[in-house]
Amino acid sequence: QVQLTESGGGLVQAGGSLRLSCAASGRLYSSHVMGWFRQAPGKEREFVGAIRWGTGRTYYADSVKGRFTISRTQAEDTMYLQMINLKPEDAALYYCARGNSYDTSPTSYLIWGQGTQVIVSS
Repeated sequence: QVQLTESGGGLVQAGGSLRLSCAASGRLYSSHVMGWFRQAPGKEREFVGAIRWGTGRTYYADSVKGRFTISRTQAEDTMYLQMINLKPEDAALYYCARGNSYDTSPTSYLIWGQGTQVIVSS
């Protein structure tokens, strides 16, 4: 069973940047879709973005377009989330997840990491 491990979270001032990483313990295949989700206290888990592992095509939630960028290093089975111009509303526990098809619904992703916390101070 592949395990996903997120890292890179922390405390940042509004307007600052962070880069999150998601490392898979096993190989990711071109058919996989890797997603980033986030969950703030008292809120539902929401889609942030995703990348098709084979083609590298990316998708983003409207709320992060132009500020967040997803990339991958296929040889290292690692995905990244570069976040710039962070806002207080971006504060949440950020998760990466593996799915077999692109979807914005968390239920379509079967393997999840434990999450990494992002705190944005205003």
